[in-house]
Amino acid sequence: MKDSIFITKADFAKLSQLIEGQRAAHSTDRSALENLAQELDRAEIVDPQDVPANVVTMNSEVLLKDLDSGEVMRYRLIFPAQVRSGNSISILAPIGTALLGYREGDVIEWPVPRGMRRLQVLTVLSQPEAAGVWQ
Repeated sequence: MKDSIFITKADFAKLSQLIEGQRAAHSTDRSALENLAQELDRAEIVDPQDVPANVVTMNSEVLLKDLDSGEVMRYRLIFPAQVRSGNSISILAPIGTALLGYREGDVIEWPVPRGMRRLQVLTVLSQPEAAGVWQ
């Protein structure tokens, strides 16, 4: 786990609201909310136009490599309420939380229900901020 990650001001605000809303609703997924809150606590908050194009933000699409199996996966990081497609992953999923704020080349080690996953961010295929879309 890196010391700090980059998160845009808009993503930080939306994710903070998500956490508080889920806590107020007494969500059963407390551990996912706490993991996300811990990630936000160590985040460097940046203006959308200042986030590097190789950083994973909300709605980014990335290629990841599982360093144990060699499998390459493509994911789009989404909010829980967004419509899911075959390659989307919620920010509240363990891997989704782990992805946020990391850069191309970074290795993520993150506990998942079946043990520890070691993933490398190969490429940020698309990122809203790099495309000039500031949410």
